Amino acid sequence: MPGNTGSIEKARAYRERMRARGFRPVQIWVPDTRTADFRAEAHRQSRAVARSAREREDQAFVDAVSDRGAE
Repeated sequence: MPGNTGSIEKARAYRERMRARGFRPVQIWVPDTRTADFRAEAHRQSRAVARSAREREDQAFVDAVSDRGAE
């Protein structure tokens, strides 16, 4: 690909350096939080938890494992 040779070479060199340091590449697929489908499903799940007989315990668990920084 004309024009991409420099960036391709930089990426290759970077991968070689990382491998030399004992790392390996890993690709992770995560939900796209920007989609309407994601928002709808998150809303559905939060409503289900809110309506649950164990809502208080469930929310306490979420609060306990949430990293809220330096609030």
